[in-house]
Amino acid sequence: MLEPLRQGLPPLDPAAVSDAASCSLPARYEAVGDARRFTRRTLDQWGLGDHFDDICLVVSELVTNALRHAMPANSAHSGEHDPPVRLHLMRWTGRLVCAVRDPSQDSPVARDSDDFSAESGRGLFLVDSFSDSWGWHPMAGTLGGKVVWALFRLQPHAGPAAASAE
Repeated sequence: MLEPLRQGLPPLDPAAVSDAASCSLPARYEAVGDARRFTRRTLDQWGLGDHFDDICLVVSELVTNALRHAMPANSAHSGEHDPPVRLHLMRWTGRLVCAVRDPSQDSPVARDSDDFSAESGRGLFLVDSFSDSWGWHPMAGTLGGKVVWALFRLQPHAGPAAASAE
């Protein structure tokens, strides 16, 4: 269900990019709330607020995983100038990509668990369930770490004109 994990984004025409926004997130769990608020504001500005629930769930899981599993032990107190985690939202015609960059080279790992009452360990299964596709890739060049991304296909909305045509 979750394989292959190490893959790049599917081909997207750079000329069709409509909007892009990103924010840095501090190495503390309160940053998940910051990511949700940033996602809400951005989607509202892009007229995509009705997609918020699914996208926000995925953003929350990706940011939580980055903070929980990809941060060095001393990152909360380090004097680094670059924030350790960045959230990127990119919209193409008909598609939206959420991407979270973190400093770890380790691949995301979905836990096998039959315990459906467990309160953690299902994040990547939720990402897989709520997005149309997802994956990850290591950063290139001098940037270390990786990017974990999720892609959403944006369906055209049936407005009054579409409803009257039926």
